Amino acid sequence: MATTDPLAPFQWLNASESQAGPLGVIFSVAFFRNLDPSEVVRRFSNGDDSGQESDFEELKDKAGGGDGGGHVGVFRAGAWSVAIAPYGWWMTDHKMLAELSRDCEVLAITRHDYAVHSLEYAIGGTIVTGHRLWYPHIRWGSDPDRLNDYMRELGMELDMTDDDYIYDADEDEPESNSDAWDINLSTGVPRAFALAAKVTGVSFTADMLDQPLLIGPIAHRR
Repeated sequence: MATTDPLAPFQWLNASESQAGPLGVIFSVAFFRNLDPSEVVRRFSNGDDSGQESDFEELKDKAGGGDGGGHVGVFRAGAWSVAIAPYGWWMTDHKMLAELSRDCEVLAITRHDYAVHSLEYAIGGTIVTGHRLWYPHIRWGSDPDRLNDYMRELGMELDMTDDDYIYDADEDEPESNSDAWDINLSTGVPRAFALAAKVTGVSFTADMLDQPLLIGPIAHRR
């Protein structure tokens, strides 16, 4: 029987470190509208590389741990190109995403279990909206409410306040008085990719890693 759970196709992206998901617990994925994979690679390499075709295993080998992952792999999915950076978090860096999105539209997601998970949506060099995946009610950008209808369809709580949290000086993250916090904490990553699917029409599923990728280096921008 087919599932009606909108998060089901994206639970593989929520695997814990002990479950050994293919992308691990630190990675970025970005969706580029109407750009070919070769142009996406050129943007990541700051114009120095158009990429070479290979597979996901080589991408992981090239990416390494490093300073946010050293390489990106790109494939085409309909009107979008999908870029994957194992061990990477630079795609949701404000400055880098602004440059990557010049004259185009980009939605980027980072999972980083030792820092923060985040989503950024940019058009034409401007961050339109973004949020940390655990805090969808705290958004920024030129139009922070742009994706609110989609977010509510996915059950994201957008009306939480500071009163919903318990702050402890000895803890890195707040605890919460509400069930919404527990939902955000446990499902933030699959909800982000479900949101990306609503915006782009591309469902980022595990079998997509089996296709050829155009691989190139990431020129980090600070």
